Amino acid sequence: MATSAPANSQFKSPSLLDALLPAISLVLMLATSVYLFSDDSSYGANQIALLLCAFIAVAVGMKNGILWADFEPAIYKGIALAMSAILILLAVGALIGTWILSGTVPTIIYYGLELMNPSWFYVSACLVCALVSLSIGSSWTVAGTIGVGMIGVAAGLGLSIEITAGAIISGAYFGDKLSPLSDTTNLAPAVVGTDLFAHIQHLLWTTVPSILLSLVAFAYLGLSRDTAADNEQTQEILALIDSTYQVSVWLLLPLAMVLLLAWKKVAALPSILIGALLGGVFAVNFQPEVVYAFASDDSVAPAMALLKGVWIALFDGYQSNTGNQVIDSLLSRGGMSSMLNTVWLIISAMTFGAAMEKAGLLARLIEGVLSRVHSTAGLVTSTVLTCIGCNIITADQYISIILPGRMYKLEYARRKLAPVNLSRTLEDSATVTSALIPWNTCGAFMAGTLGVATLAYAPYCFFNLICPVVAIGYAMFNVKILLLDKHDNSVEPVLNPLEQRGV
Repeated sequence: MATSAPANSQFKSPSLLDALLPAISLVLMLATSVYLFSDDSSYGANQIALLLCAFIAVAVGMKNGILWADFEPAIYKGIALAMSAILILLAVGALIGTWILSGTVPTIIYYGLELMNPSWFYVSACLVCALVSLSIGSSWTVAGTIGVGMIGVAAGLGLSIEITAGAIISGAYFGDKLSPLSDTTNLAPAVVGTDLFAHIQHLLWTTVPSILLSLVAFAYLGLSRDTAADNEQTQEILALIDSTYQVSVWLLLPLAMVLLLAWKKVAALPSILIGALLGGVFAVNFQPEVVYAFASDDSVAPAMALLKGVWIALFDGYQSNTGNQVIDSLLSRGGMSSMLNTVWLIISAMTFGAAMEKAGLLARLIEGVLSRVHSTAGLVTSTVLTCIGCNIITADQYISIILPGRMYKLEYARRKLAPVNLSRTLEDSATVTSALIPWNTCGAFMAGTLGVATLAYAPYCFFNLICPVVAIGYAMFNVKILLLDKHDNSVEPVLNPLEQRGV
């Protein structure tokens, strides 16, 4: 995305009113969308709101002298920034389809139902996702693999899938934030010019209290619920899985392979595609009868029927017909086609963000915030709010780290604050809140992957909600706010992080 208006003698700097017009229009349109369509608002209504507001931003920019010829390539480039997320989404859809067909997801559900205590399930889900995410540095991979299975276990135990999704995301983002393998954990210190491990060490002060408070909340929700009545349903689901699939510990190998590839820092897209294809191989070898029945084609040779069944699972997912409503809703998922609506949402959101940035409206909003900041607490608070606003407007957590990081970097240095304060605040706000916004790439990914609407799970993402509050609280009471060492050279310019990502 471009960060400045084109050189044009007719160009006029946008006013604060100019910048607020598309932003306020978006808030009003999205609120109307949710009011009219409720949970279905992300199936088209939100996309229309984002595109209409994008053209409001374009109209404001054209009023100020920017030509459509300047906007068009900026929008294309903005959408291009999301292509990695879009391709990963499609790959995850394929993976879910073949992992259900192969019995990998049913096996995770089966063992989870047998081993996990319902009273401590939310805590366990959060901790497992935190540990795996810490080891591989990817919240998306954790949600797309372990998270899918955890959702199935929760439904089988009669627990809330919304709270479970919140526990999965809380744990995944905790591990992602502290892992030196995470892209955002590397990006935040790179933007502000500080050391990676100094950044992680400083992050511990806000991250650890946030996850502890989250675990307390999940423990309360789990222990306060009576699950005795759900035992009959659990046993029925176990029996159905056992009669439909060949359950085996070997079916966990595709999961182990994807996690190993992530730990080895193999890129997410090929890792997930390998996992999806491995799921197809396991389906043919372990569940041939399931694949034959799913393909429903007696006109071709058996080998071709097996190929057809796997092929359908890759592009259109799996449809379960056991007759049990719970298990059928759990296992009728996946396929690249299931992610197309989410892709539409991401493209619409990136179009709006690109238009706002090209018109100079996003920078104008941040300048308006900075002009009213007079204290360290105010500076940290404004950074948090700016990052959240960028997540809403630009719909991308990377941009929501980069733009505020660049714009606040000199202000932190001017106030003699160490750059780790800024890098930590970027992570405490931009990284964690991205999953709470339905049209953000992260929120759209989590909703599409876990099968739970963003606004439904958001109230239970305790870690993601608590982190920004803790960051602001530390600043208000001057807790672990480090001053800039006079010999510190860490505010020297660094490479453009977008260039580091190969964009």
